[in-house]
Amino acid sequence: MNKFLIWKIMPALIIATVVLSACGAPAKPEMTEQPAQTQPDQPVAGLDGTVWVADEEGNSITVINAATNQVLTTLTGVEGAHNLQVAPDGKTVWAVSGHDSLAIKIDAVTFEVHGVVPTGMMPAHIVLTPDGKKAYATNGGDNTVTVIDVEAMSAIATIPVGEYPHGLRVSPDGMWVYVANAKSTTLSVIDTAQDVKVADIEVGEHPVQVGFSPDGEFVYFSLNGENALGRVDVAAQELVGKVDVGGGPIQVFVTPNNKFVLTANQGTKDTPSTTVSVVDVATFQVIATIETGQGAHGVVIDPSSQYAYISNIYEDTVSVIDLEKMAVVATVPTGMAPNGISFSPLPAPGNAPAEIQLEIPEGGMNMPMP
Repeated sequence: MNKFLIWKIMPALIIATVVLSACGAPAKPEMTEQPAQTQPDQPVAGLDGTVWVADEEGNSITVINAATNQVLTTLTGVEGAHNLQVAPDGKTVWAVSGHDSLAIKIDAVTFEVHGVVPTGMMPAHIVLTPDGKKAYATNGGDNTVTVIDVEAMSAIATIPVGEYPHGLRVSPDGMWVYVANAKSTTLSVIDTAQDVKVADIEVGEHPVQVGFSPDGEFVYFSLNGENALGRVDVAAQELVGKVDVGGGPIQVFVTPNNKFVLTANQGTKDTPSTTVSVVDVATFQVIATIETGQGAHGVVIDPSSQYAYISNIYEDTVSVIDLEKMAVVATVPTGMAPNGISFSPLPAPGNAPAEIQLEIPEGGMNMPMP
């Protein structure tokens, strides 16, 4: 069985009957129905950038023009593309191949591959430090995190963490990496100065992904086994609250203006969820539940906090949410099983072919940046 198919076990982690109460009674969320799809030629005024989507079963990456909500191109050749991350400067995108156990660096403008770095077994997510000098990839197959020197394009450390590490993110100040250990009850904390694990924080059943507040004060995380969103005080490194969200939450993202936290609620393949929960940061309560698509999985928000992009893993689409209207304003087709999703603020390149076959060198053979 291909390694990337093992990621299919993630929906099995969901324990749909377990719902923990938040601190205080949550507000009754407002359900927002999904509007009709945006016409293909209807642009979103003034929004430059591209949305990158890892199509895990399609072995591809879909690149969407954020100004038009149209597919710009499809990059093929990444086996088991589980997740990806745009670099802080927007110029490159890092993807992981769960099948080949590789981190792959792609030019965000020319779509050329600039190199690969071997990771541990079954890499899931990859993130970069704010200065762009290091990347961190979770390895679900061996319970570790691989640390990559971006300039040297080489792995420089392997850090043991919790059981089945999945989502991870770097704190805004670059000091910490928080890792969600999906088959346990903890978040692991990595000190980026020494690249060692310094703590395991007990948070609840099956944390899957984390997201920092822009000021770095809190880290939020999905509790897939509790249908909840949790919050940890970063300075104290302790759990400070939970709130109920939709069924089987996966990815989490905080708006850059620090107003909302969004959770994409996937559910299971047999009983998919179709919603995104919007949690108000100030009150830590759900203020809206937005209908998206079958198996809402990944979430990213553009730097202006205007639009959120949700990958719907069971229907091969991305939903575009207007966060002022709290409604879906466009639906964009992707490759099979869209998973990780990231945003580049660079304007979309022009005249890209509809499909590009990536030339991926064998592990450890890297091509220099132009």
